Amino acid sequence: MKVIIAKKVLEDIVSNTNPYLDKKDLSSITSHILIRARNGELSIKATDHEIGLSYILPYAMIEEEGEATANGSKLLSVIKGLGDENVTLETMNGALFVKQKKLKYKLPMFDSKDFPNFPTIEGKNSFNVNALVLGRSLKKIYSSIDTNNPKYELNGALIDVKDGYLNLVGTDTKRLSVFVLNTNMGEFAKKDTQILIPKKAIGEIQKLFSDKIEIYYDENVLLAVSENFEFFTKLINGKFPNYERVIPTETNFKVILPRDKFVGGVKAINAMCEEMKVTIKPDGIIFESINEDNSEAKAEIEANIAVSSNLIFGVKNRFLLDFLNSVEDDMFELDFNNSETAFVLSSGELKTVVMPINKI
Repeated sequence: MKVIIAKKVLEDIVSNTNPYLDKKDLSSITSHILIRARNGELSIKATDHEIGLSYILPYAMIEEEGEATANGSKLLSVIKGLGDENVTLETMNGALFVKQKKLKYKLPMFDSKDFPNFPTIEGKNSFNVNALVLGRSLKKIYSSIDTNNPKYELNGALIDVKDGYLNLVGTDTKRLSVFVLNTNMGEFAKKDTQILIPKKAIGEIQKLFSDKIEIYYDENVLLAVSENFEFFTKLINGKFPNYERVIPTETNFKVILPRDKFVGGVKAINAMCEEMKVTIKPDGIIFESINEDNSEAKAEIEANIAVSSNLIFGVKNRFLLDFLNSVEDDMFELDFNNSETAFVLSSGELKTVVMPINKI
């Protein structure tokens, strides 16, 4: 194999594929990327078996077809150290050579036949949904998804396929976020289907998704295919909790609150501690720190709020900030019963149910 490619293009692609590598076992083929020049096209693939990404590079000059593998992390380090001129990738004597002018690097290769096959779209259902909107919508619930939970199904986002819309759900057991994405799923989508996407995959989806992507899925895998790349993630096997039962259907109080002022109050306390007491009054809101030591922080904002008596609850600052950073409206809604039961934060199609802390 011998190909010539622009340094910046190569660096961008290898950098984008690095999160898909197995970095724990350098003896594994999945610590390598696969570079393949075939039928006039150059492709670069990476996978750790759980997620995978393949790029097609249309602007490479292929002088000799073939294929190679190289440790993705080492290859990226080499490329970053090169100048801006074109780079030559060439295989000789069982190694990959990276060349630029008088610079030459030799990287060992594995047998490319051992590189895992990517799943195909054959026989899979498809989403008729704007992929860019889907990526942005998943971002709104991303912070609520748990990490390293023994119940593996909680370490991902639920896509709950309904008739005419999707519910996107994430929870860490202390809060639960639901975003309703109204969309016509198309004739190939199976209604009342639940898909669990791992959190790591969602982070990568947000970097990739544009509006010109076709999405396919079955019970084991989800694929996103565009003109220049293919992405796949294995899905989480397991049953997601019945999230609809967690959302209160009735509350004693519904109040509308100013987003920007509320953010300012939370950030003022967040500089001192991780938890706070919030008191909502008819003429404003008081934010007070909850600390184990004797340090204190207090902030108060003025606002006209439609409550007849004070509403008081304790909460982790991060839960409030994560929700408020996910919404764009000037106002948001708080649905509240009492200081010991879950309350609901709402804005547009996003709801977050939050368990209070009992330290007030």
